[in-house]
Amino acid sequence: MFGDLMGMMGKLKETQQKIEETKQRLNHVLIDETSSDGSIKVTITANREIKSLEISDSLLEDREQLEDYLVLTLNKAIEKATQINETELAAVAKQGLPNIPGLF
Repeated sequence: MFGDLMGMMGKLKETQQKIEETKQRLNHVLIDETSSDGSIKVTITANREIKSLEISDSLLEDREQLEDYLVLTLNKAIEKATQINETELAAVAKQGLPNIPGLF
């Protein structure tokens, strides 16, 4: 019984380390999102950190339109980053968990 418990604890510690490594790797996975007309381009990491933002000069004249485009484009980029982040972390976590019926 204790051997199984110690084995599971070791496996969980190993999985925790793999999750941390995956989080670090996701800092280097870049997602680009562009507004429908190409006037805004956003680049974020899979950990949802904004890396760059490009805005067309034409949008600088209309503050309301600029704000709308920023919100839409940023939200799309964040949604994509969240999907990648959750998929990657779930895959690592699933690999490291003991085989418990009904868990997955």
